[in-house]
Amino acid sequence: MGNLKVTFLGTGTSQGIPVIGCDCEVCSSHDSKDKRLRSSVLIRDTESTTQICIDAGTDFRMQMLQNNVKYLDAILITHAHIDHIGGLDEVRSFNYIQQKSIPIYVNMPAYQGIREMFSYVFKAYHYPGVPEFDMRLVADSFRIGTLTIQPVEVLHHKLPVLAYRIGNFAYITDAKTIAEKEKAKLQGVSTLVVNGLRKTEHFSHFTLQEALLLIAEIKPQRAYITHISHYLGLNADVSKELPDNVFLAYDGLTIDA
Repeated sequence: MGNLKVTFLGTGTSQGIPVIGCDCEVCSSHDSKDKRLRSSVLIRDTESTTQICIDAGTDFRMQMLQNNVKYLDAILITHAHIDHIGGLDEVRSFNYIQQKSIPIYVNMPAYQGIREMFSYVFKAYHYPGVPEFDMRLVADSFRIGTLTIQPVEVLHHKLPVLAYRIGNFAYITDAKTIAEKEKAKLQGVSTLVVNGLRKTEHFSHFTLQEALLLIAEIKPQRAYITHISHYLGLNADVSKELPDNVFLAYDGLTIDA
């Protein structure tokens, strides 16, 4: 497709799958595609060394280890809920390896949320060994290495969340509504990743049907559903219900985009 290699580090919602204490058929499934860490993707430019991650949730450490990630040029944050930023303390390993602070791109609500959750990082006196964040507010398109990144604002109930478009690839999570002017920024993408929590209505997340309607409107060549809860159903069953160009993402899936 293009020059991006995208790996789904996690495709689950805030509780992951299996959910603690749950014995439903999804949480009890032996299919590896039904095991989901919190949602995140690793993106690498195959024509350079540029490598970034979108979100660093509660499973960030395990995701970095499982995928043998040795360095990051930056982390893009969608929003400051725990399942998307809870692993940011682990950035200190990259600080040590790379001998520098790691750029973290955020909107203002995420900046404020990270400052509250990781207040020790921002104190005047730095206790030795705390992570070093290079916080960068996102206003318009920006570059990281060889990548040009276009932020797209979506709403997670009333919370502004950043989706990201990189070339012909776009990644949307925790969206419920998208303004038309922001939706226009998605036109022409060939690969679209979008959240589809479950089949029944939710106040702050797209249902599967709402995600499919957005995909039909944007018309990418292919699309992947992520941020999936155990209520959506078994991967094998739901996959059979999808249009030919739409797939359920799963942990460890790597695509060219």
